[in-house]
Amino acid sequence: MSTIVRRTTSVRTRTRTRTHTRARTRAGAALLSAGLVLLTACGGGSSTKQSDKAPPGYPVTLTACGKKTEVPAPPRRAVSLDQGSTEILLSLGLADRMAGTGTWTDPVLKGLEKENAKVPRLADRYPSLEKVLDEEPDFVSASFLYTVGKGGVADRAKFTDLGVPVYVSPTDCAGKDNAGDDDGTRTKTLTMDTVYGEIRDLARVFDVRERGEDLIADLTSRTAKASRSIDASDTTLMYWFANSEAPYIAGCCGAPGIITRELGAKNAFADTREEWPQINWETVADRDPDVLVIGDLTRKSQSAESARQKIKFLESNPATKNLTAVKKKRYVLLSGQALNPTIRTVDGIEQVAAGLRRFGLAK
Repeated sequence: MSTIVRRTTSVRTRTRTRTHTRARTRAGAALLSAGLVLLTACGGGSSTKQSDKAPPGYPVTLTACGKKTEVPAPPRRAVSLDQGSTEILLSLGLADRMAGTGTWTDPVLKGLEKENAKVPRLADRYPSLEKVLDEEPDFVSASFLYTVGKGGVADRAKFTDLGVPVYVSPTDCAGKDNAGDDDGTRTKTLTMDTVYGEIRDLARVFDVRERGEDLIADLTSRTAKASRSIDASDTTLMYWFANSEAPYIAGCCGAPGIITRELGAKNAFADTREEWPQINWETVADRDPDVLVIGDLTRKSQSAESARQKIKFLESNPATKNLTAVKKKRYVLLSGQALNPTIRTVDGIEQVAAGLRRFGLAK
């Protein structure tokens, strides 16, 4: 098996919609500093005002990506800074307790449109820290550590210094090394149990535990139904998220790994634990996957975002047009969120299973 070849351009711009400009202008930085001083002097707004007496069951203390966060009362003005986190909160029926959302890759999950319309969208990408603080949040959630780190909205320490609890999904930290400038490496294989852990954490924070268990039960049932009586052990899958020049292809052990294992298939790049390594097309051609699972994104931050653009490239590029999957047009289209470790990973299991059956590759 050939060695995976990576491009030196690998940066955190793939699955987390990392298009936020890392360097602020001097004027913007000065404005931010002034705003933080003012907010601190004023007590951080209503987000820091809590009753002296905690409600029953509170404060709730969680460990979020290596740091403890304490939530003194059920949030009333939550801001979710990644789409995956947003869709969990909306699925838990919490739209009326959300003050804003940000960082979107796709249209909202079907069935959540009405609830989502009730919540202000602060930005399609990363909202500024000032814009988030304008909503006087009493809780902030994120799917990715990067979102509340250097280069994202703001380091979570800035929120906690103002008395705003921050929760980061364990799917981006548990059994994962995020050192470096890429998308991290899975030291332990991700499972849906970690996603379910996030649901339970958020349901506990908002005191809607029963809703959380109902959501998990539904996702578990759907997964079992999609994978029932399917055996794709002779089928090789490759997952392409974005970028035609140096494509981000899924390694073994993130969300695409969950999909692959549930269906008993093989990942063409199972020999790397990197989350989304950038791999050249010659190496892809050498692996020659049976099926291409393609991210169909609506954002416009990189080349070949939509499935249409990806397929056009695959069918015209000399290095890819003779791939088995291309010649037989074995394409399964997934939203970007289905390729992230979120509740939509279950959508990915269902859609890939349907594709394998359609292609006659599921025993």
